Amino acid sequence: MRLNLVEAGDGPPVILLHGLFGAAQNWGAVQRHLSARHRVLALDLRNHGASRRAAAMDYPAMAQDVAETMQAMGAAPAAVIGHSMGGKVAMALALTAPQHVSRLVVVDIAPVTYPPALRAYVEAMQAVPLQSGLTRRDADAALAAAIPEASIRAFLVQNLRMQDDPPSWRLGLAEIGAAMPVIESFPELPGRYEGQTLVINGERSGYIRPESHPRFQALFPAARFATVPGVGHWVHAENPSGFLGLVDPFLD
Repeated sequence: MRLNLVEAGDGPPVILLHGLFGAAQNWGAVQRHLSARHRVLALDLRNHGASRRAAAMDYPAMAQDVAETMQAMGAAPAAVIGHSMGGKVAMALALTAPQHVSRLVVVDIAPVTYPPALRAYVEAMQAVPLQSGLTRRDADAALAAAIPEASIRAFLVQNLRMQDDPPSWRLGLAEIGAAMPVIESFPELPGRYEGQTLVINGERSGYIRPESHPRFQALFPAARFATVPGVGHWVHAENPSGFLGLVDPFLD
């Protein structure tokens, strides 16, 4: 699948891959910074943003989408940066098509299976009454019982296309909901990625635990680990300068 993307800058190519329920625009500040010295392509993964819908959401399929898009744009090989689900897609790409990845940055996710904590988000979004006159405040209120964190609700409500009448989600919620067991997992893929790899976690996030390090090192033997202090899972959004302070020298 050829993916929708936002492109900026000139220079060595960099690919940005968002997380679950995200979109290319989530990388706005990071993309603007990196585009001063790089050609930066932020992609909408399948069932997200303006990219097409598809039933399959396994990581090899999503990695193939990225590889196809990179080839079509003449942007391979590239440094690939992926956050959360996008980090798993980036790892799958590095393992299945290493010739496309000049170096790899994995942000706050490990190549392991996670518990089904986010399935309630899908169900809550599917239950929002999409009717004429719906406001973002109405949608936020509809999500509040299932999702008490205001910051997470604000992130999810960004996916409402308010220009539609009635408003609609720019997410393939049915496809995402059906694929959650696959999204939560990580496949067994042959081979290793020998290229330079930087694994970044948020200090207050529990997504990357010390017991995950051997799994990283088995698949990515050149992996280095770094922590952005004082932040949770949305590392690059909560502390862009701390995140870029690690990424800039790695890309150089």
